[in-house]
Amino acid sequence: MRRDFGYFEEDKLGKPYDTRLLRRLLPLVRPYRLLVFVSVLLVSGITVLDLGLPYLTKVAIDRYIVRDVEESRISESGGRIYAVDLETNPEAAQVVDRYPELFERDGSQAMISYQDLSALEESDLKRLRSRDRSGVGFVALVFLAMAAGHFALSFGNVMIMESAGQSIMHDLRRDLYRHIQGLSISFFIRNPVGRLVTRMTSDIQNLHEFFTSIITVVFKDIFLLVGIAVVLVAMNWKLAMICFAVLPVVFVTTFYFSRMARDIFREARIKIAQINTRLQESIDGIRVIQLFFQEERNYEKFRKLNHENYLVGMRQINIFAIFMPIIEILSSATVALVIWYGGLRVLSDTLSLGVLVAFISYMRMFFRPIRDIAEKYNIMQSAMASSERIFQLLDTEEKIPDPPSRDHEGQARAVADPSLLFQRRTIRGWKELKQAHPGAGAIVSFEGVWFGYGDQWILEDVSFTVREGETVAIVGTTGAGKSTLIHLLERFYDPVKGSVRIHGTDLRMVPKTLLRSKMALITQDVFLFADTIRNNILAGNPPVSDERLREIIDGCGLRRLIDGLPAGLDTVLTEGGRTLSSGERQLIAFARALARDPEILILDEATSSVDTQTEHLIQEATVRLMEGRTGIVVAHRLSTIQNADRILTLHKGWIREGIVRTERTV
Repeated sequence: MRRDFGYFEEDKLGKPYDTRLLRRLLPLVRPYRLLVFVSVLLVSGITVLDLGLPYLTKVAIDRYIVRDVEESRISESGGRIYAVDLETNPEAAQVVDRYPELFERDGSQAMISYQDLSALEESDLKRLRSRDRSGVGFVALVFLAMAAGHFALSFGNVMIMESAGQSIMHDLRRDLYRHIQGLSISFFIRNPVGRLVTRMTSDIQNLHEFFTSIITVVFKDIFLLVGIAVVLVAMNWKLAMICFAVLPVVFVTTFYFSRMARDIFREARIKIAQINTRLQESIDGIRVIQLFFQEERNYEKFRKLNHENYLVGMRQINIFAIFMPIIEILSSATVALVIWYGGLRVLSDTLSLGVLVAFISYMRMFFRPIRDIAEKYNIMQSAMASSERIFQLLDTEEKIPDPPSRDHEGQARAVADPSLLFQRRTIRGWKELKQAHPGAGAIVSFEGVWFGYGDQWILEDVSFTVREGETVAIVGTTGAGKSTLIHLLERFYDPVKGSVRIHGTDLRMVPKTLLRSKMALITQDVFLFADTIRNNILAGNPPVSDERLREIIDGCGLRRLIDGLPAGLDTVLTEGGRTLSSGERQLIAFARALARDPEILILDEATSSVDTQTEHLIQEATVRLMEGRTGIVVAHRLSTIQNADRILTLHKGWIREGIVRTERTV
């Protein structure tokens, strides 16, 4: 085995494959594809409205305010002429009759130079252009209606995508949490909690922003860019080609800065994870920090890490501080080209004023998606960096596998009827069992077990058996491998060589849930959840009656503690039960074990950190727990192992000697 104290967070990921990451993100969207489809439809409607608003401006200018060159007549002097139809516009006919010297009649039409319109009285000018005024008013109403429609569609799109985004993140966080819970203990030993918390919180939040801000925005921006290009070419292809000449520079600039930004976003995710890790470690170890006056030293480490995160953030800001102004300069340069070339065309009456105004609006709108993509690129890069970390964690298969589904010997019987594998016989004592079944009844057996990391072996060819109803004590110096034996029995690890068997069946052939449901482990460091005492005792155990719960509490010496709390069993503990003493936490752990009613009870240094009085209570609870059960006790204290049937001495991974006790202390 390889001893790897590192964490995959710091591994070099190499060249990013965004398309691969995007393909892996698509299955997360698939359950909500209907919402995404509706959002795309709404975005399409929003894009159509966006494209229509500048065109309405062109219509208002060319048709009603200043008529299009193609619709207006040109006088012999080259000036533009305003023409009205006298038959369809009686009000205009009255105005023409009042100013015969300014109008020129041609059948049913009357014409006047745009320059002479200023000679008319204001009231007459309004009557002459009444239809133009009505047309402008109608265009204004349509403009307002389109703006209202734009608001409604945008509101619906935001609500739909937020709903889809929240649902996707809900599913991803749930799946990631389930996956993390299934990883082996060795994974958590090597990987800091703070970094795993970062994966579950800020990294998933980055993906939420990606789904809600990127997916439909990309569709909208692409539709808008293509739509603007089509409209510009349709209005005046020559002017459109001049505008498009700037686009290669825009694309090259975007590509260049995107390559620079990716590595910085990766580094930013690492620094955030490191800050979370440092914070978590500082809080967990605050007693040691204060006890050894390490506040300044610990602060200096955090300050350095925080400053590194600040520098990464500034590098990120610098990139976009350069990139965004470049895009703005290119946008302004393009508008300047439109004004210069289009203005000359308007002055030569080869281009209408409405087309020029619409072109300017469209070009500003054209660069808006580009600026938007540049701004969203921040989110996208951060999301890609986060998705790499999340998928790398999801791809981690460092698990203790359950047996294959096919019918292995022993496994099929265990799954079909667990009592066939775990069948505790009713006995009055281990001596009676030995007399009835001499040399038989082994419930736990280690057969040539080797376990270690790389060239460093912790256990070497360990073999021993524990008979049913027997209590075996394991003693030895620190680091001898005692706790490792327990971890192998609980199947937190699998042996490198050899096997651990229960009732003759290799543990690798027994489902983990079945195996652990028949065992109870009490360790030196008891962990209690931030929940009620009742739930800490009963959670994960079979249901018990109130009467049985009272018996458990009394049997474990918890009555005094429970009666002294204001809410009794329903008192909510702090995280880890830190408001309780070590002894009180141990007693609750014994109650939790007794509520499980295990066949095999394992004590791993369960009394090493308690006072004498609490140890006496624990000893009494241990005697009750051991009745009719198989027990394995790891301990240093003589008082803990005085009732053991056999004592095994473990030294540097070897079983050095075993002492068989002829009688037990009662």
